[in-house]
Amino acid sequence: MANTPHGGVLKDLVARDEHISEHLKAEAATLGGITLTERQLCDLELILSGGFSPLEGFMNECDYNSVVDTLRLSDGTLFPMPITLDVSSDDIKRLGLSPAARIVLRDPRDDEALAILTVEDVYAFDRVKEAIQVFGADDPAHPSVAYLRNRVKEYYVGGRVQAIQSPPHFDYVAFRYTPAELRAHFKKLSWRRVVAFQTRNPMHRAHRELTVRAARQQQANVLIHPVVGLTKPGDVDHYTRVRVYQAIMAKYPNGMAHLALLPLAMRMAGPREALWHAIIRKNYGATHFIVGRDHAGPGKNSQGRDFYGPYDAQELVERFKDELQIEMVPFQQMTYVPATDEYVPVDEIPAGVQTLNISGTELRRRLRTGASIPDWFSYEDVVAKLRESYPPRNKQGFVLFLTGLYNSGKGAIAKALQVALNEQGGRSVSLLIGESIGDDSSEKLGLTLEERHENLQRIAFVASELARAGAAVIAAPTSPEERSRTFVKDKIVSSGGAGGNFFLIHVATPLAHCEGTDRRGLYARARSGAIPGFVGVDVEYEIPKQADLVVDASVQSIPAIVHSACGLPRCLTTIHSVSLS
Repeated sequence: MANTPHGGVLKDLVARDEHISEHLKAEAATLGGITLTERQLCDLELILSGGFSPLEGFMNECDYNSVVDTLRLSDGTLFPMPITLDVSSDDIKRLGLSPAARIVLRDPRDDEALAILTVEDVYAFDRVKEAIQVFGADDPAHPSVAYLRNRVKEYYVGGRVQAIQSPPHFDYVAFRYTPAELRAHFKKLSWRRVVAFQTRNPMHRAHRELTVRAARQQQANVLIHPVVGLTKPGDVDHYTRVRVYQAIMAKYPNGMAHLALLPLAMRMAGPREALWHAIIRKNYGATHFIVGRDHAGPGKNSQGRDFYGPYDAQELVERFKDELQIEMVPFQQMTYVPATDEYVPVDEIPAGVQTLNISGTELRRRLRTGASIPDWFSYEDVVAKLRESYPPRNKQGFVLFLTGLYNSGKGAIAKALQVALNEQGGRSVSLLIGESIGDDSSEKLGLTLEERHENLQRIAFVASELARAGAAVIAAPTSPEERSRTFVKDKIVSSGGAGGNFFLIHVATPLAHCEGTDRRGLYARARSGAIPGFVGVDVEYEIPKQADLVVDASVQSIPAIVHSACGLPRCLTTIHSVSLS
């Protein structure tokens, strides 16, 4: 029998509102709306399906403050993660956001109306407090803190939603289940005890052994429930991972395990995230949930230490076990013992016994270089799926992103780089030299910072797609804001697949030199007021904080700079010309 939903009732809003969905769709055509971000889209899908039960919308100020401070909704229900819809002051004015206002929430992929939100309140929030309380530190090395700082707008709007339709999916449809559908599947198969396994990574022999061991210990079946929404930047893309999951499912005993995909936007919040994951799996009907070492941890902080202790997540879930009503299955890291040819938890291995392991970093190195991956670590067909998506380094795409003032030399450097890379041959080179797609000018006049940011979003999308396909991409916009450069990097790393190799080059030619050698006289026109919003005159250029290479065209020759830039991607043995400008 499937577990009781969190809060007692599964909040399947699509089923609840099905009889009025056509009326809501007609109403949506008359309303102003918000086009959701990728994270908001994932959140809305799980609100509508009941995956976030007992939520029926985005949190109002009372619930938000309670969750941040106490891990509970204002009515006392355990819920550790703030689920919020951020809006700008411009959105508030444009849409007239105030209590009782109704707005449509639109799919960013096709602009279709998905739901209507009735506003309860619009409220400001404390970013630093949210970072510290939810993620443990106001440290931009944490991906969700960086997102909070750079991507989240000034206000949150709270309110309940009515469902028009679920976001459609065209990939792996057979593995996408709502909570109601998965519960029905368990009932059909008479699965009474179900151990859920959360992952955002490819699975190998150790994961299979771990989940089989958990199932046998609990006398249960296994739900492989990987995240296919937003994960950590740089993770293996979900298309590759699902192919890997499909391959490994055949390695389980017949009838033991089932694969279902979860459209979750992870926050990498460690202990709070583990608690949240447990609640979500409870809503999907699982009775047990595996919580591993450093569950949902983002890695190292700015001081080089782990954000969370290795067992903080297990301890927090254990603390709330009676209230959660889903049993935690803790596990230690599994490691391979050559003498017995088996995987064993590290805490069960006697001292002095030889063990073998391959870290995630080492696995990625072997994939990049084509080095062998031993059978004891993974299965042959799993490795084959990974190699299809992650060719050796010299076959991967990359992005060289040049940023600097107008007349800094970045355009000339970009064109010279294209020639140098074309000479090496083997993969296409795409040159995005202007301020927007299709713009080959070195400086677009009269752009606001917001317009520049929107143009950079488009450049990031095109660059990530080209790099994913194995191209070398050279982009050279002015990009004066750190938030825009961070967005571009995150987009390319997260969406570029094997081509998610991003290198930031700061062309740090001094303003005085740029202005003194300006033959077009644009700086002079800007200083006279004829060109508003000119970077370096009335708009500040923010110095990049973490450039991979800093060059100065006032003291370095273009050939010397190109030689240094070509040394960044160590895979440059390939490249022929396709120009987008």
